[in-house]
Amino acid sequence: MTQVAVMGAGSWGTAFSLVLADAGHEVRLWGRRPDLCHAINGTRENPDYLPGVLLPGNITADADPAQALADADVVVLAVPSQLLRANLTGWADLVESEAVLLSLMKGVEAGTTKRMSEVIGEVTGAGPDRIAVLTGPNLAKEIADRQPAASVVASADPEVALRVQRLCHTATFRPYTNTDVVGCELGGVTKNVIALAVGMASGLGFGDNAKASVITRGLAETGRLAEAAGADAMTLAGLAGLGDLVATCTSPLSRNRTFGERLGKGMSVAEVVASTRQVAEGVTSCAPLGELAARHGVEMPIVEHVGSLVRGELSPEQMLRSLISRATKPER
Repeated sequence: MTQVAVMGAGSWGTAFSLVLADAGHEVRLWGRRPDLCHAINGTRENPDYLPGVLLPGNITADADPAQALADADVVVLAVPSQLLRANLTGWADLVESEAVLLSLMKGVEAGTTKRMSEVIGEVTGAGPDRIAVLTGPNLAKEIADRQPAASVVASADPEVALRVQRLCHTATFRPYTNTDVVGCELGGVTKNVIALAVGMASGLGFGDNAKASVITRGLAETGRLAEAAGADAMTLAGLAGLGDLVATCTSPLSRNRTFGERLGKGMSVAEVVASTRQVAEGVTSCAPLGELAARHGVEMPIVEHVGSLVRGELSPEQMLRSLISRATKPER
């Protein structure tokens, strides 16, 4: 049995806490709101993010980060990507010196264009041998309902990846290992932006041809950036790339697809943000992701067009028509 701290009581942090609890570990779930933590402990469910899902007794919630992190062998980070640095700066001195740091986040930091594992290493001083990433087609509600799912644990240190794999392997959750942290992280962040575009196509009433075209060309963009950043292109053919992209772009449970769908139906970015508790990482990551692509000299037209829409420069229909009308070229 391992003592695990999960920092972030949103839908994915809570769902992954359940996976860890099912694997037999003691889990302390940190939430920023004391009232939510009290509700979780008192009712055995997270009423704001996973209502109706029973949480076992080996999950306890605490709004005090020092209590949540005390003696934790593994620290799971599940806060919105743009808030990671600020939160982790306050928590760094509370983390055990040998603890493994596992990122569930899928974003690129605004201002620095750093991936989440890079931010973790920079803020905590932890080396690659203490940092891992979990990613893949993992919609929180399905995981919490214990529907079968697979995922990828990536770490530069194969032993750390194996340790985390053993930590979260259950009867319904099957993790694979990988050492390509760059490819796994870029696959995770880019699919959120692509899902916004697919959602917009759906909201505008376009059919499966349009959506499949955006998904496929989005995968091509992701592969170009990953290779330029030093990743293995084959990573994007697996769970961290294609698997995550398909789930996020096609499921009504996907917050990024749903966000895009509402945009396609006429809501503004501000109106969609105001209508939900959930953070659509694609909205906050499209600009830094575009900057990262430019830094590597990689063309990512879907990411660029979504960024223009988020800035208010294009409507959803203008964005999709502009993508279709671009100059023709060979597929490869």
